[in-house]
Amino acid sequence: MSNTKNFYREIAPLSAGDSFLVFDRVKDSFDFPVHYHPEFEINFILNGKGVKRVVGDNIEEIDNVELVLIGPNLYHGWELNKCTSKKIHEITIQFHNDLFHESLLSRRIMNPIRDMFNRSIHGILFSKKTAEELTPRLVRLSKLDGMDYFLEITSLLYDLANSRNQRLLSTYTVDYDTFDDYDKMKLVYEYVQKNFADKITLEDAANVASMSIISFNRFIKKRTGKTFVNYINDIRIGYAARWLVEKDMSVSEVAFKSGFNNIANFNRSFKSTKNCTPSQYREEFSGLKRIL
Repeated sequence: MSNTKNFYREIAPLSAGDSFLVFDRVKDSFDFPVHYHPEFEINFILNGKGVKRVVGDNIEEIDNVELVLIGPNLYHGWELNKCTSKKIHEITIQFHNDLFHESLLSRRIMNPIRDMFNRSIHGILFSKKTAEELTPRLVRLSKLDGMDYFLEITSLLYDLANSRNQRLLSTYTVDYDTFDDYDKMKLVYEYVQKNFADKITLEDAANVASMSIISFNRFIKKRTGKTFVNYINDIRIGYAARWLVEKDMSVSEVAFKSGFNNIANFNRSFKSTKNCTPSQYREEFSGLKRIL
């Protein structure tokens, strides 16, 4: 199985202080490339008969309704394929892979969720019956806020974990040694997260990792599949995407706040990453919800 470095590494607009992100939109196409990210993802699709789903080494054509849990760093994507619907309803829930600490997951009441998370490294397809039964609750998610929002998603996870007729999708699983969970990468990640709005030089980042510039260049390319400049820009675009839908700020304000000192460069980088302009993204993803 080919290494995930050949696929797009998504930088989710999910900060360390957030619990969950919910994207809720109706659309007529899928244009995001096959990708991976360290966050868990639940993906629900309604009116999607004929769409092609890719999860690891599993490729299938989906039915009208489906519900899938994707584990951390497992590559996945959906393509329009034979689907002719103009009103595909997609709800995506993302959350950090360490949101539920092991000390919590080790409690008996949480055992089903812990076991489900362990299985999710293959991707889990839930039964059509489960998807249909949970549809009203999933649709209501973007209308909730605060603790109601947090508790409902946790409750949904518990019900999914205990549901019948689950199916593992991919025989391929992730080699976690290829991902950014080493101490040096953590140091770099934390440094960039703290300073992305300011100018960050290659030398600054190399010093954080206690490496020469040449060694650091090789290191960051191996860990992320990107140059350091592209890695920083991905993180900046992730924050910009989040602020576009959460904040009442102009596009230029978002650009400068996220570390771009040139609006043309921001627009170019954003479109290259998200396949749309900042204004289009703001309109399409207006259903985004978050919890702090």
